[in-house]
Amino acid sequence: MRDMLLVIGIALGGSLAVALPGGVLLRLMRGRSVTAHICVLLAVAVGSVLAGIVGAALAMFISPHDLTVLLVVVVVAGAVSLSVALWLGRRLAAESVWAAQTRARERRLEASRRELVAWVSHDLRTPLAGLRAMAEALEDHVVTDEATVADYHGRIRAESDRMAGLVDDLFELSRINAGALRLTLATVPLKEVVSDALASASPVAAARHVRLVATAEDWPTVRASMPELNRIVANLLLNAVRHTPSDGSVTVAGGRDVDVGWFSVTDACGGIPESELDRVFDVAFRGEQARTPPSGGGAAGGGLGLAIVRGLVEAHRGQVAVSNVGNGCRFVVRLPAS
Repeated sequence: MRDMLLVIGIALGGSLAVALPGGVLLRLMRGRSVTAHICVLLAVAVGSVLAGIVGAALAMFISPHDLTVLLVVVVVAGAVSLSVALWLGRRLAAESVWAAQTRARERRLEASRRELVAWVSHDLRTPLAGLRAMAEALEDHVVTDEATVADYHGRIRAESDRMAGLVDDLFELSRINAGALRLTLATVPLKEVVSDALASASPVAAARHVRLVATAEDWPTVRASMPELNRIVANLLLNAVRHTPSDGSVTVAGGRDVDVGWFSVTDACGGIPESELDRVFDVAFRGEQARTPPSGGGAAGGGLGLAIVRGLVEAHRGQVAVSNVGNGCRFVVRLPAS
């Protein structure tokens, strides 16, 4: 019994000699990576076992050969354990980071949903109230002269078109977020898409006294879906025209970098605060306080255009970015070149 107690005491002392400093080291490592914590924890455990075994073996006066065999077994087992700990630690660290990023993304999406509901409620409530008032006025014959009746009809049609556009944007955004967007990729000359978009945006730009300028000569050919690419270019152009003051200009350029085709839209919005640049593509973010207010009585959009642009570009495995240049902003879209 005395020998057994002696062996237990020696093993306990050797183990504590390693475990106690290891516990202090782990306490000092707060804030370090998961991988480092797991490796140190397992090293302390293996070292404690090794110290206890070696101390007990020396006390037992075993032969040098047996002691050598025992040490080799313990060292090999410890090396394998540390290798497995390093591998598992890296996996756990990656999963931990991924889980944190997922939670942060879910929080951002939930905040975007709440903001979207608030924006859409506001954007729908005002025109619906106007439509109801005008419809009731026409129904009750409050207005009878032809000019006023025609004006009311025109306003009803304009508000209906605006709400239909908002509903289309919501539908497109829901398809993107739900992963239901199906692209039919083809070889698309970017020059044709930009030319059509410029022609479509010209009436709006003329009404706001904004000049549209295309500076590129050698437009690239990209792999894209024509309808979605048309929408990307159109959204960026209309966004630029909406935020450019009267007598300003919107410039469209393009080119090719190795295996990437790109085009840019530069406006004269006055710039966006650096703190808001990362939010430009968020759902329902408008940032009117950072831009020149709309002129000419044009209604602002629903705050979905740039969110749709980002979703469509990423669906093409491309990239979209924004930066401040001069007295405006520059949006750059990069897509796989054909």
